[in-house]
Amino acid sequence: MRSTRATAAVARLNQRSAGRHYVMVITSSSLFVLRERVDGAEKDVSEPLALDEFVRFVNGQGPQVVPRVTKNDAAFARQLVKKA
Repeated sequence: MRSTRATAAVARLNQRSAGRHYVMVITSSSLFVLRERVDGAEKDVSEPLALDEFVRFVNGQGPQVVPRVTKNDAAFARQLVKKA
């Protein structure tokens, strides 16, 4: 099913956003809309978007997770930089 990527993106957003609940709606023209549930009512957060645009939009919402960088990752990144 092509909405699996969109569903996973909304699930990640809900995990990052404590105290808020987002849902995804698929329109009859196969476009995706992000909605937020507030006091039992749903409020549109986005306009209808295609799948790739929707996933990009949802990934940009809410608090962002800072990627974990180990000492080895940092050392490897320093080695990749060309020396002048």
